[in-house]
Amino acid sequence: MPDTPPRVTVVVPTYNERENLPRLAAGLAGLGLPALRLLVVDDGSPDGTGQVAEGLSGTLPLQVDVLHRTVKDGLGRAYVAGMLRALDDGADVVIQMDADLSHPVGAIPEMLDVLARTDAAVVLGSRYVAGGSVAEDWAWHRKLLSRGANRYVDTILRLGVRDATAGFKAWRADALRSVGLDKIESNGYSFQVEMNHRAVRQGLRIAEVPIRFEERTEGASKMTLAVQWESALMPWRLRCGRG
Repeated sequence: MPDTPPRVTVVVPTYNERENLPRLAAGLAGLGLPALRLLVVDDGSPDGTGQVAEGLSGTLPLQVDVLHRTVKDGLGRAYVAGMLRALDDGADVVIQMDADLSHPVGAIPEMLDVLARTDAAVVLGSRYVAGGSVAEDWAWHRKLLSRGANRYVDTILRLGVRDATAGFKAWRADALRSVGLDKIESNGYSFQVEMNHRAVRQGLRIAEVPIRFEERTEGASKMTLAVQWESALMPWRLRCGRG
């Protein structure tokens, strides 16, 4: 008897991503992976992204579900809500990725393969391992800031991860349960660092596979000064045992 394919849920938080979401969903459907599901976590997008997500159900060879949230309280909170729902619904693997098409869906089969044939608990799509890259149209200061942020995190926390701030990851369900999602404190992009930190503290191995990170072409970035400030402080809070 052939092995049953793992139930894979891709959790995608959205806020005003109505142009990008259908393209992302089509890309996921085009992978042809059995038992693949898309869970959209929409924070009441004024542009109707949640309704667009509802309309995708039944139009693609892909199960699409939508978790509508009425409070916009940060990327981290949206991810936690989506991951908890995915686990409750019986996912064997939970993939987290952005809706802005910066993460290549074509890397998902490799990420799943690494989970299947190694002892890695988490597989991270990395810009900064051999073969990884960022979009050529990234401004020099963004490239400098991104690399600097990763060196900053590694200097403080020693996670042993080349792209600790990356948001494209595949988690084994049991690994995700072990990190204590109900205790996550981060609201913004520092959520990625806190999740890595929690995984490492649990003795879980994080593997990295190279990806090309693309620049968004539709919609606007959600990065704010408050989010950047939280990202700068969180490594120190984690190191001092306050995260």
